Amino acid sequence: MKKNMGTTDKFIRFIIAAILLIAFFTEALTGVLGYIALAIAAIFILTSFVSFCPLYTLFGANTCKIKK
Repeated sequence: MKKNMGTTDKFIRFIIAAILLIAFFTEALTGVLGYIALAIAAIFILTSFVSFCPLYTLFGANTCKIKK
């Protein structure tokens, strides 16, 4: 897997994941919507740690700055 996420993208994903987790654990999001938010937060955190987003490869996007 080639890295295709930059630091800004990873930071934004962490912030969104934190908001979703807070909303889930404070019971602002409950039921099915809460579990969907929890799954999205987990995906965002995982993709941030590995610096790879599978959807970016489908669309040909790359936010990682490549050093030459």
